[in-house]
Amino acid sequence: MDHRLSPELEELRRTVEEFAHDVVAPKIGEYYEHHEFPYEIVREMGRMGLFGLPFPEEYGGMGGDYLALGIALEELARVDSSVAITLEAGVSLGAMPVHLFGTEEQKREWLPRLCSGEILGAFGLTEPDGGSDAGATRTTARLDPETGEWVINGTKCFITNSGTDITGLVTVTAVTGRGPDGKPQISSIIVPSGTPGFTVAAPYSKVGWNASDTRELSFADVRVPAANLLGEEGRGYAQFLRILDEGRIAIAALATGLAQGCVDESVKYAKERHAFGRPIGANQAIQFKIADMEMKAHTARLAWRDAASRLVAGEPFKKEAALAKLYSSTIAVDNARDATQVHGGYGFMNEYPVARMWRDSKILEIGEGTSEVQRMLIARELGLVG
Repeated sequence: MDHRLSPELEELRRTVEEFAHDVVAPKIGEYYEHHEFPYEIVREMGRMGLFGLPFPEEYGGMGGDYLALGIALEELARVDSSVAITLEAGVSLGAMPVHLFGTEEQKREWLPRLCSGEILGAFGLTEPDGGSDAGATRTTARLDPETGEWVINGTKCFITNSGTDITGLVTVTAVTGRGPDGKPQISSIIVPSGTPGFTVAAPYSKVGWNASDTRELSFADVRVPAANLLGEEGRGYAQFLRILDEGRIAIAALATGLAQGCVDESVKYAKERHAFGRPIGANQAIQFKIADMEMKAHTARLAWRDAASRLVAGEPFKKEAALAKLYSSTIAVDNARDATQVHGGYGFMNEYPVARMWRDSKILEIGEGTSEVQRMLIARELGLVG
């Protein structure tokens, strides 16, 4: 399988690379330090069409696919992960559920604005007592027969893009009934921002991703029309499994970008920093460390592009997505640690990008399914789990 980019995808890569270096890099440090959401940068991303990359042109998209999205995410994350995760969550978790499972009316209502970046969408899955065990959802939604409305009650946590000034909707998973076996039936329901009873908490104080928006959400007798059901009732669990399978490819691309960014910064620093009368890059210990970092980033890139190519071709990709996510997130942490070591004391200073990358890397082993969950998925695909 040839993973070299077509001329069109290479042009996209160069365009996003230039944007990341010319627009994001000069500004993101200040946003990050002050824990501010970069609205100006996000608006420019919307004008570039990045939020519409994998969606059909008839809904305002760019007519691309997940490979195109991954390329954009990797190039953004080489410079900053807060901006990259805003794009990833806005596309994979915010707009993709509407595209994959929405009615024609829902697509017409939401996708054009999501694709243009006019609004952001969020996916309300994780709960305080749920985490990776999404089947243990406690948020409930009952259909009021008198009004024909869903009445939602519950709490969601760690939800990206859920409380910005341009957040337009959150897709919420909730228990809407019980099956014949007594197990909960989980459905997905669109909740527009500003709906009475829908409360967005203050932003979390996070270790990393400080220029992205992450919040807890609460729902107290929130009422939305029955038509806001996304897909079939009781199919919400299956829907989120598919969303996460695809999203893992996007996170793998983001993690690869962070890992490559660590290489970029380390090469630059190793050429500029002198010790004992010569650049530190002249020392074999530094050369080998950076060479290993490059090897890991290159391998991670092959992994996520392979998974994306399988997805685009309509082939099974669950195992490959889990492999890519597991490996890329692991080596992102490795490369961030090694880049900090190459920089020495300066790597501990927030003015240097590698300090930001070190703080941003750890969440990649947790979000979109922990590394332990990825190993479970891989083992199951190998036939080792019943």
